[in-house]
Amino acid sequence: MKIDRRQLAALMVAALAGTGAVALSTAQPAAAADCGYLFDDFHYNSSADPALTANGWTPRSYQGGPGVPGANWSPSNITFPTSGGQKVLQLTASTDGTGAGTNHAELYSTQKRYLEGTYASRVRFTDTPVSGNDGDHINQTFFTISPLNGDLDPTYSELDISEYLPNGGWGEQGPINYQTTWYTYRNEPWYADNVHSEQRSSLDGWHDLVAQVANGHVVYYIDGVQVGDHGGKFFPRQTMTINWNLWFIDTATHTGGLSTYIEQVDWVLFAKNQVLSPSQVSSQTAGYRTAGSRFVDTVASTGGCTTNPPTTPPTTPPTTPPTSPPTTPPPGTGCADSPNWAFSQVYTGGNLVKHEKSKYGDPNGPKSGEGVHLWKARYWTQGSEPGWTEQWQDLGRC
Repeated sequence: MKIDRRQLAALMVAALAGTGAVALSTAQPAAAADCGYLFDDFHYNSSADPALTANGWTPRSYQGGPGVPGANWSPSNITFPTSGGQKVLQLTASTDGTGAGTNHAELYSTQKRYLEGTYASRVRFTDTPVSGNDGDHINQTFFTISPLNGDLDPTYSELDISEYLPNGGWGEQGPINYQTTWYTYRNEPWYADNVHSEQRSSLDGWHDLVAQVANGHVVYYIDGVQVGDHGGKFFPRQTMTINWNLWFIDTATHTGGLSTYIEQVDWVLFAKNQVLSPSQVSSQTAGYRTAGSRFVDTVASTGGCTTNPPTTPPTTPPTTPPTSPPTTPPPGTGCADSPNWAFSQVYTGGNLVKHEKSKYGDPNGPKSGEGVHLWKARYWTQGSEPGWTEQWQDLGRC
C-alpha cells in the first residue's frame, strides 16, 4: 500500500539517451516490436461489473493506510461516468474532518506482474472539491508498487508516477506534484530511502503521464515534457501492481461539513520491455480506440523480449543500503565456481551467481522448487532477486 511521506530525498538527475520507441530486444527492429501490451479505456458499468475483475482490476475494499486513520475504502467510491464522450474511471473521496466520516478510493491491478517497459495513463487532476469547502490535504495518484516484506526490504519497489497535492500536505502549501522512486522504507521509526522530482504549479485538468522503466533508469514525463530521471539503486527490483488512489493525508486543514473530491482516468497503457516516447504512447492508444479495442492484454501471452544492458553504468554512483556496505563479488565462470547471490552485494554486467528464486518474490520466503540456476547480471544491480527481475539473465539449472 502507499504510505505517508514524512521526508523525501533530493532529486537525482541522470542522462538517458534517446526518447524514441525502442524494443529492449535484439530479436526484431523497433518498428516491429510487440513485447506485450496492456490497454484499458475503462468502459465498465460499475465497480461490481464482472468485466472489471475479469480484466484484472480490483476495487479496494480493505481498511488501513495510507492517510486518515479509520477512513473507509469502498468499491462504491469507484464509478465509470462519461466525460468528453468517453467512459472514464472516477475515484471519489470525501471527508467531514473525522476518521469515521472520511472515505477513500483505490483501483489496482490484481496481479503483480509489471516491471520494465513504459507505463502511461491519461489522468484528470482537480484543484477544488465538487462539493463542500476547499483546502483539504487530498492526494491524487498514479503509481506502481510491490509489497514491503519487512522493514528496509531491499527488494521493495515503488514508482509514484504522479502524486498531486492541490492543497499541499507533508509540510508543503501546494499545489505540488511529485514523482518518487523508492528503494525501501521503515514505518517506525520513520526512514525513507527514495529520490523525487517535483513541480510546483497547478495541474488542474487532463494530463498524459508516462514513465519509461528501462536500462537502469526511470524517466518521467507529463504531457510530453520530461520531469524526472531516477536511477542507480532506486531502479525497481521486482514486479509491481498498477494503481490509482485518492486519499486524504490528514484532516488538519478541513473546515465545515462534508467535502468531496474526484480524480478521473481516461485510459491506461503498459508496453512490456519497450521504451515508448509520449507521442508514441498517444499514437498507440489512439490506434486501439480507432480499432474499437476497449481492452487489450498480451502481457503474458507475448514473448516479452529481452532487456539489453546499457553501454555505461549509471552516471551517479549508487548509495549503499543503511546497514552493510557492498563488496565486489568474486568472479565466476559457471555453476562450479560462481558465488551464491546475496541481496546486499552490488553486481555489474556479466557477473555470475547461483540462486534458486523464491516462490513469491520474497528472498526470505519459501523457495520456488525450481532448483538452483546460474544467473548473469545484465547491468548494475543490487537487491534484485534473480528470477523476479529483468536485471538477471537465466543461464539454466545447475
